[in-house]
Amino acid sequence: MATAQRFGPAGGESVTDQVPGSPARAGRGPAWGGMSIALVSAATFGTSGTFGTSLLDAGWTPGTAVLARITLAALILTIPAVIALRGRWALLRRTWWTTSAYGLVGVVGCQVCYFNALQRMPVGIALLIEYTGAILVVAWLWLRHGQRPRRLTIGGAAAAIGGLALMVAVGSGSGDGPAKAAGGISPAGLAWALGAAVSMAVYFVLSAGPAAGSPGRAGAPDDAPEARAPSLPPIVLAWAGLWAGAAFLGLLLAAHALPYGAGAGDVTLLRHQVPWIVPIVGIALLSTATGYSTGIIAARRLGAKLASFLGMAEILFAVIYAWALLGQLPSVTQFLGGALILGGVTLVKLDES
Repeated sequence: MATAQRFGPAGGESVTDQVPGSPARAGRGPAWGGMSIALVSAATFGTSGTFGTSLLDAGWTPGTAVLARITLAALILTIPAVIALRGRWALLRRTWWTTSAYGLVGVVGCQVCYFNALQRMPVGIALLIEYTGAILVVAWLWLRHGQRPRRLTIGGAAAAIGGLALMVAVGSGSGDGPAKAAGGISPAGLAWALGAAVSMAVYFVLSAGPAAGSPGRAGAPDDAPEARAPSLPPIVLAWAGLWAGAAFLGLLLAAHALPYGAGAGDVTLLRHQVPWIVPIVGIALLSTATGYSTGIIAARRLGAKLASFLGMAEILFAVIYAWALLGQLPSVTQFLGGALILGGVTLVKLDES
């Protein structure tokens, strides 16, 4: 997941049997609990901008920083994931395609597409396009599971996207990189940003598991094959997906498909000089290991649709951190944008009730 600061989704639920379109099954807890976990995920993802920018400003390339981030996070999750798996390695083998898609598309794909988009368009526009992934989730649920969006969801989506546009101040900067056409958007930049949006949608759909739906909808009968298909515990999916993503990204860097570069000196973090390992540990532990694990738990409790809209809170937290830690006071427009995002999420939640 990416934040406006240029950088930038633990636990071990047991295997569950999911009915498509009904992630809020028995034993998953109330929706408000899932929403709280989703906000924890967004809050931890929001820290990635602070940690990641310190590395990028010190000469680290995006690919190298992301590789360090997800590799260390995978190492951190190894023992908890093995405990949660409880020796069921066959389950991991049967779901290899899910973990591979999660790591390659949901983790690495989103980062690579986002950073390539940033080279060709302003940050605000890139973020706005990336977070339309929530709209793609709604479209997927309609086309794949017949969950046609109702008025509250449509209204909530419009409010949330409008609020996001205000939060990131679309069109307020020209960005860096090659000359841009059409008022700051190049065709290549648009393609990369749309790739980030698709990757984000894939992240939420895969995080939600076989259901990939939303609470309150009628699903398949309990004896349907897809209803009996077990899913990986959240922490195991995050762990295996991060390893898959790290392996793929390592190959890209080794083949020079992406630039490699890292500095061994001190970096500037929150206006202080610290060793480079400090932001690496912070971004791996908080915005990667914790963020992705809690994001999966939230998506399984809430469904892909509501979880994807709650994911927009990452931008709110990034602004709050900049305010609290760096003294960057949000503007009135940003406050209004935050209110619109919260209002949009509320409408989507009401539609789920």
